[in-house]
Amino acid sequence: MSRIQTLFSHKKQNVLNVYCTAGYPKLDSTMSIMQALQSNGADLIELGMPYSDPLADGPVIQASGSIALANGMTISVLFEQLKQWQVLNSPSGARGIPVILMGYMNPVLQYGFERFCKDAAAAGVDGLILPDLPEYEFETEYGAIIKENGLDFIFLVTPETSEERLRKLDSLSTGFLYAVSSSSTTGNEKDFNAVEQYLQRLQSMNLQNPVLVGFGIKDKATFISASKYANGAIIGSAYIKALEGKADVAAATKEFLNTILPKP
Repeated sequence: MSRIQTLFSHKKQNVLNVYCTAGYPKLDSTMSIMQALQSNGADLIELGMPYSDPLADGPVIQASGSIALANGMTISVLFEQLKQWQVLNSPSGARGIPVILMGYMNPVLQYGFERFCKDAAAAGVDGLILPDLPEYEFETEYGAIIKENGLDFIFLVTPETSEERLRKLDSLSTGFLYAVSSSSTTGNEKDFNAVEQYLQRLQSMNLQNPVLVGFGIKDKATFISASKYANGAIIGSAYIKALEGKADVAAATKEFLNTILPKP
């Protein structure tokens, strides 16, 4: 059982996955942000690997990616930072909360796919989200490499995904299934009545993977609403906005998470 799967076996609801762009707002912000997310209640960290043409990302995350690239963030730099993250957590005998890398195939292929998966695993990464990796290529070429390196792979589904395809993607995914709340980009406003109907449909299908909802989750109300019919949610653009212009990213992270997580 992977660490992501272990998380969901112990926590069934209100699982919070927070997306942050690696190398934003400063190149060396990544470790401070990861530590603050872990210390203040996040269950998963989704690190965005900045790319010049991020098809699924809205303007906020696109802008953060541009800044991160200008700061000098690369896949190699990120892996070095993640090794520091392992060292930071090693005194406690743990690896910290699970880490997922989210990005696009072009820079990964330039790095070398097999090398990427090997180096990701060595750096303590638990799973991958690559939205532009097609199902067929995953099955015939890349999935075996991902599995060999002990990484979970998370597919995305949308309200327009057919039941047949949804079940197929669920069968291929490990860790969890990423339920995109609509077919728009990240950060856009959503009609949560329509989203709830979609999530109820997913819930009724008895999928093999837990479900986390992403796109449009921005505050406590939308987080709780999404978690009502799923195992939890993913917050990205709202968190990136909360970091804008903040010199103390740890304090900004604590303040933001305090507004999101339900009180015990």
